[in-house]
Amino acid sequence: MPDIHAFTANPGFTELLAVSKGDQGPGDLIRTVLVVGVVGIAFLAWFLLRGYGKKD
Repeated sequence: MPDIHAFTANPGFTELLAVSKGDQGPGDLIRTVLVVGVVGIAFLAWFLLRGYGKKD
């Protein structure tokens, strides 16, 4: 197992941690896109399947 102090002694490692901690990424955007996508797929499935079993 590597020594953790050897990693933290490297200034590049601490800068990487500082950037990754401050940058949260596209969290809210990706969550919104996924929710809208799932609701859209459910609506599309309902729309396409609502007349599946009907016969004239």
